Amino acid sequence: MSESVSQIFADLDLRALASASSWAVEQSLQIQRIPAPTFQEGERAAYVAEQMKALDLEQVEIDDMYNVYGLLRGANQDAMHLMISAHLDTVFPIQTDLSNRREYESIYGPGLGDNSLGVASLLAVAQYLRDTRALPACNIWFVATTREEGLGDLGGMKVAFERLRGCVSRVINLEGLAYGYVYNCGIAVRRLEISAHADGGHSWLHFGRSSAIHGLIELGARICSMHPPANPRTTYNIGMIAGGSSINTVAAEARMWLDLRSESRIALEELEQKVRAHIAAVRSATLRFDVEIVGDRPAGTVAASHELVQDSLTILRLLGVHGALEAGSTDANVPLAAGCPAVTIGVTTGGNAHRLDEYIDLAPVMDGLKQLITLTFISAERIAGVS
Repeated sequence: MSESVSQIFADLDLRALASASSWAVEQSLQIQRIPAPTFQEGERAAYVAEQMKALDLEQVEIDDMYNVYGLLRGANQDAMHLMISAHLDTVFPIQTDLSNRREYESIYGPGLGDNSLGVASLLAVAQYLRDTRALPACNIWFVATTREEGLGDLGGMKVAFERLRGCVSRVINLEGLAYGYVYNCGIAVRRLEISAHADGGHSWLHFGRSSAIHGLIELGARICSMHPPANPRTTYNIGMIAGGSSINTVAAEARMWLDLRSESRIALEELEQKVRAHIAAVRSATLRFDVEIVGDRPAGTVAASHELVQDSLTILRLLGVHGALEAGSTDANVPLAAGCPAVTIGVTTGGNAHRLDEYIDLAPVMDGLKQLITLTFISAERIAGVS
């Protein structure tokens, strides 16, 4: 176990940590109540920018993607910088009831764990550093990103990392409900919008004509019969279907959205080719298909032996948690694909992410922040060459 990690862990100001933990929970509730569907994060971004200014961060700015940036200067101005990120957007439509409620030691609210608590915890690190007057070894960029969910295609992080990649050498990405896990592998994701086109007509008069919906259903059945490899883990999901004009009309148009994922870019490409082969098999002179790529998330990995990963696991052990390495699709995919070491860690446990009854557990929050703040200090030291 690294003495530097254990020493930083032991030296944390517990009173300031407890204050930051309570503040993070309250901030998460404030953030959660501000609607932020993917592509509509502006109001939430403005609130986060106000909080960054109140925490005395410098160069606070909202870019054209609604990413929010704030800089905290460290001891070594010449060293590369650390980036801490958390995504602002949610999967819930703008009209969703965002009220929350507390039950025993849990709080329920759509988008609370994914990712309002992650954003609040990003701010809580800055609050802890301000209140303790602790100076990290290098500069830290705090970045609240957008377009992480749904069809956002990690658009916010792609822009933010491209802007900062010349000065950032490590990234700590936050997902509110991932406590106990260290994501060191960003899986490849390909998303297709598949549209079917036919002549259409009347359900009685033109029975037998090609139907866009019938064709799409046949294609969907073929896709659902596929058996992707378990190793490397590879998956598919038809997430949305739309089309047709009435119950008694032979559909002229229909479309579906297909999500393909894999730990291997090669396996993902092979799966996509199988999908395209099924499309070719269903296509006919009177049934046409168009395919549009609506998502292409890059893949990347930082080795389990890398000190950023090992430091994350060490801190969890100090907290009495047996940390697990995990693969997934998060904002960390972007720096990982560019060869920049990055991990995604969590702040608490909970459940029902992407559902209206999503919840967070309160008990682990302080330990989650303790992990995050310790990892922030040790990462800054390693960047600056102190540890």
